[in-house]
Amino acid sequence: MLKPTKIMVPTDFSEYSDRALRQALDIAKHYGAKVYVLHVAHEESYFLSEFSDVAAKKAMQQQLEKFPQAKEVEVIADISRGVHYEAILKEAEQKAIDLIVIASLGQSGIAKYLIGSVARNVLKGANCPVLLTK
Repeated sequence: MLKPTKIMVPTDFSEYSDRALRQALDIAKHYGAKVYVLHVAHEESYFLSEFSDVAAKKAMQQQLEKFPQAKEVEVIADISRGVHYEAILKEAEQKAIDLIVIASLGQSGIAKYLIGSVARNVLKGANCPVLLTK
């Protein structure tokens, strides 16, 4: 039986990511696990890195404030750069994550389809269980 101790939640700050985060926080509370919230900035935004990192950290804080249970578990927020699914898989491997909770969809418009492909690639490449949320 899976008893996760380290749960990763990739976020793009959409309502879909909120649902994945809520699910991860509930699981973490139940098992006493840590939650790693990861935002991956696209590699093309490298030149705006300082500005985008500050904005992403603020957005992560705002996202976490929506969930009172975030205060009841250990949450580690991080920002990475690169190809979304590759960065997620690399971070999961480095941190020995034992469960990834990821939204099956993302932001509206064209980003929705890009994030959908991210979830699909994470599901295919992960070395740990992946929980897809709607």
